[in-house]
Amino acid sequence: MTLHIFLFSLISFLTGADSIGSAPKAELLFVGDAMQHQAQLDKAKELGGGKRYDYSDCFSLIAPEIHSADYAVCNLEVPLGGGPDYSGYPCFSAPDSYAEALRDAGFNMMLTANNHCLDRRDRAARRTISALDRLGIDHIGTYSTATQRDSLIPFIKDINGFKVGFLNYTYGTNGIPPQDGIEVALIDKEKIAREISLTKKAGAEITVVAMHWGIEYVLLENGVQRDLANFLIDQGVDLIIGGHPHVIQPMKIVRNEKEGKDVLVVYSLGNFISNMKTADTRGGALVKAVITRDEDGKARFSHAAYDTFFAAKPYGKRNYRVVPSWMPESIPAAQRVHWELFERGASRIFDRYNENVPRVER
Repeated sequence: MTLHIFLFSLISFLTGADSIGSAPKAELLFVGDAMQHQAQLDKAKELGGGKRYDYSDCFSLIAPEIHSADYAVCNLEVPLGGGPDYSGYPCFSAPDSYAEALRDAGFNMMLTANNHCLDRRDRAARRTISALDRLGIDHIGTYSTATQRDSLIPFIKDINGFKVGFLNYTYGTNGIPPQDGIEVALIDKEKIAREISLTKKAGAEITVVAMHWGIEYVLLENGVQRDLANFLIDQGVDLIIGGHPHVIQPMKIVRNEKEGKDVLVVYSLGNFISNMKTADTRGGALVKAVITRDEDGKARFSHAAYDTFFAAKPYGKRNYRVVPSWMPESIPAAQRVHWELFERGASRIFDRYNENVPRVER
């Protein structure tokens, strides 16, 4: 190998280029709400022999897809409250092994600003932060103190040579007020604008804002979501990723004419895994967003595509499993009608309302 080719190959590797002569790029992957209802806890404990909570099989089918991304993000909608009294709805608390299984499936970041983050009050919210730190998982959205929030925002990650800033906000915490100094990133336009500005000034080339918003079980976004999305676009963000409704909602690429760039807006990715029962809540979507550099070397959101998956309920020795849409043979026969209902509903929304965000070609 000549020195020229060696150096070019090294640069391509360090900057995320696919091959000699191709432009550097990074692929970000997002999914929705990682829930943990009582039936999920019970099955994990059963499979762990009553002594531990075993989630090893929950994400095995979709893990290759998650690992294939350069950086993967999910919404952790349960506090890691510490044992032994774990619980499901309405006040969630899950074991650390749940977050560990998500990490091992390929997730790099967990969002913690959601309406269930204070279910076990400030102690569990703080414990969630320390547990994620111990597990080596990036996280944003809740902070032990206001001082810690100020020290950790902006959060900027180097992904294939792209400096990507991440922010996370929630509409509320189910009426449970933060206590003892715990800091939850609530939706507040003034604070959001300030933190976006700080993130950009700190060197973020791409800014991602994850929003916990919308109305549960409604398949279309509402005016409040659209208003907030337009506000975020005006602040110059590049990706807006939504969750909370527990069902999918449309995805759109919107043009920011002021800055001359495209912005990805995802209103809701639905559930990633849960024990919910209605057809629209039985699955969710993943979205892949690609970042590239233009001819002037400026980082840009380039394009996005989605796919779907189904949360199969346990059967025999199987735990709850996230089954990708391209592996329907892995769905238990008795549950395929539920998968078909979910797929039909999701496809109807995406086909009609998505704008320039197609399904992944396989």
